[in-house]
Amino acid sequence: MTFSESATLKRVKPSPTLAVTAKARELAREGKKVISLGAGEPDFDTPENICEAAIKAIKRGETRYTDVDGIPELKAAIVEKFKRENGLTYKTSQVSVSPGGKPVIYNAMMSSLNAGDEVIIPAPYWVSYPDMVLLAGGTPVIAVGELETGFKLKPETLEAAITPKTKWLILNSPSNPTGAVYTADELKALGEVLKRHPQVWILTDDMYEHLLYDGFEYATIAQVVPELYDRTLTMNGVSKAYSMTGWRIGYAAGPEPLIKAMSKIISQSTSNPCSIAQWAAVEALNGPQDFIPERAAVFQKRRDLVVAGLNAAEGIFCPKPEGAFYVYPSIQGLLGKTAPSGKVIETDEDFAAELLQTETVAVVHGAAFGLSPFFRISYATSEAVLSEAIERIQRFAASLK
Repeated sequence: MTFSESATLKRVKPSPTLAVTAKARELAREGKKVISLGAGEPDFDTPENICEAAIKAIKRGETRYTDVDGIPELKAAIVEKFKRENGLTYKTSQVSVSPGGKPVIYNAMMSSLNAGDEVIIPAPYWVSYPDMVLLAGGTPVIAVGELETGFKLKPETLEAAITPKTKWLILNSPSNPTGAVYTADELKALGEVLKRHPQVWILTDDMYEHLLYDGFEYATIAQVVPELYDRTLTMNGVSKAYSMTGWRIGYAAGPEPLIKAMSKIISQSTSNPCSIAQWAAVEALNGPQDFIPERAAVFQKRRDLVVAGLNAAEGIFCPKPEGAFYVYPSIQGLLGKTAPSGKVIETDEDFAAELLQTETVAVVHGAAFGLSPFFRISYATSEAVLSEAIERIQRFAASLK
């Protein structure tokens, strides 16, 4: 009997970032010295107090099923986090916890979208947003933030993208892949547009909130535009700030009817997040926070190294991001040139493929994020590795004729 994919599955594609990582591992198994700059994962260890909290939870026997959308203790810690850091007031009944950030978005889309509903996604975007919308039966509408606007969505662009079918706007700040961060005033300007369209809900992905540089002050849209509070889902997690990617804890707070609807999806899909990881997340949110700015300072130093090195490469222009741990350089100056293999660099995908083949540096091409000709580098690795990678990229760019 031949397996046949569902129509739903045929609407989506595999994650390009995971594909790059897999290709890099394949080359490494062949004995090649690959530098992989594709994964969005901090290279720091999970803090010891968080690990100890997990061990204590195991010893207490906290190893059974929990409430499907999070233990009360974690929900209370999330409520306190939003109040302490964002000036947002929620009840625990307005909080949902999932096994990672992806399920939060997926559950929100699955519980609210009908066929024909549109979701505005600013580009460049995280690769999973459009496909999760497609899986939920919705229609992604891409609204481009150009290099000239700092890769950020302008109010007039948002206004032009909204139709009577628009159900959601997804905002990601700091951004994956560009590191761009919206100021409070920029969010207020977008909020003025959204106030004129009461049918549009907002999902704000704040996963990189604590990775900010040069004294940038963070703001989230429900905080600066309180009129949108009742139709905003504010999402975050412990993965990036606390180096807990593998623990798989994402969370969000928003209107109770939406949170209840998401809980219904969770109850028939993943069920509860790992009980041990939930107790670790309680400690992450309630425990010491002093290491976060220390690690952000390390990332800022790496950012400066990468930006300077890429801007010294022939034909590459790299803007300086305000947050996250990515850069999104332009290769406009390299298009039309020929690689040592004889391949003409016509697209950013060509560039990434030839760079990997020639210099064994793995990056993700810009088309995967909805805006070309760019590529994404994650600088969540050591300065020594980054310096070697930049040297290889410079050498590759100089080799193009």
